Amino acid sequence: MSSPTVAVIVVAAGSGNRLGRARPKAFVTIVGRTILERSLDEVFAVVPPPQVIVVAPEGEMDAAQRITDGTAATVVTGGATRQQSVGRGLAELDPDVTTVLVHDAARALTPAALFQRVIDEVQLLGRGVVPGIPVVNTVKRVDERDGVLEELDRAGMREIQTPQGFPRAAFVAAHEVASQEYTDDAAVFAAAGHPVSIIEGDPLAFKITTPWDLRHAEQLVSTSGVPGGAVTATRTGIGVDVHALDDTRPLWFCGVYWPDEPGLAGHSDGDAACHAMCDALLSAAGLGDVGSRFGTDDPRFADAAGAEFLTETVALVTGAGYRILNVAVQVVANRPKIGPRRMELETVLTDLVGAPVTVGATTSDGLGLTGRGEGIAVLATCLLAAL
Repeated sequence: MSSPTVAVIVVAAGSGNRLGRARPKAFVTIVGRTILERSLDEVFAVVPPPQVIVVAPEGEMDAAQRITDGTAATVVTGGATRQQSVGRGLAELDPDVTTVLVHDAARALTPAALFQRVIDEVQLLGRGVVPGIPVVNTVKRVDERDGVLEELDRAGMREIQTPQGFPRAAFVAAHEVASQEYTDDAAVFAAAGHPVSIIEGDPLAFKITTPWDLRHAEQLVSTSGVPGGAVTATRTGIGVDVHALDDTRPLWFCGVYWPDEPGLAGHSDGDAACHAMCDALLSAAGLGDVGSRFGTDDPRFADAAGAEFLTETVALVTGAGYRILNVAVQVVANRPKIGPRRMELETVLTDLVGAPVTVGATTSDGLGLTGRGEGIAVLATCLLAAL
């Protein structure tokens, strides 16, 4: 079998801070499989098989090795910048490689056909080739102080995607003489005096940068029959909160005030129902929990209303690309009595969430903290749908 003449460097070394996840972006999952895995699916589908080099963060090398286990891919550690990471990938090129493609792992759904078109054009033209799609929105050049300066003609503009392809020798030389950091590989190539052509891109080659992008990718995978996809683009969450009663405080519960009832202990107003709902919603959206979002060590949240937490949580969830379908709340307590005010509670909570909320109540038959009348426990579940 002859050595490959095409190499694809898959850059997966970014931190992905804008995605708001604990792990680097390439190792966040889309319906059960990481962004890197889904990106590599299409790279490995290119014919004939190219040399594949994955550039991963130092702290995720083991994970990258597991993902590429059983393949011919090479995994190397990324650098402090994207250009440094690409440079480390270039250092691993096989001797027979004459065409190099650089691809962002974050463009996880880029089809193999786009890789093939870039390869064909580089080899036909002997120049840099990038895919791009037309800009559909109005574009204006602005100044933060003076506002809009001018409207730009979008007819001559394209949103540039990856993979970006280049003749090896010229691209390696361009990297070696680059004197500044550029926004993409084509800019490095052009700065060295080499021409770059553009071909039609693909809507599926969008970059997963924000939570909304991730939700969009999940929805596409879930509804496209992709192996490993889900049956529906919905997610469930569960939240639990328990607070002890405190006779020195007023009772705010389910977002409303309860006169003549002992309050709930806590850093905030102790509204266990709102807190449990927040945990359920954040859990379903993969956005952490109440403790990580509204921590007790933050003085801003001292005595804060549970309704405020719930309003902020709804904004986080919808900002991440989800629609709330419903929330169910189950109260476990001897007091207060939910039945007489159930309709009021459901109305208030439904208005706060923007989706149907049902409230139920039970006791624990004299068992535990709630059974002894020492506190309130709340269990909440929710259902979200990807936008």
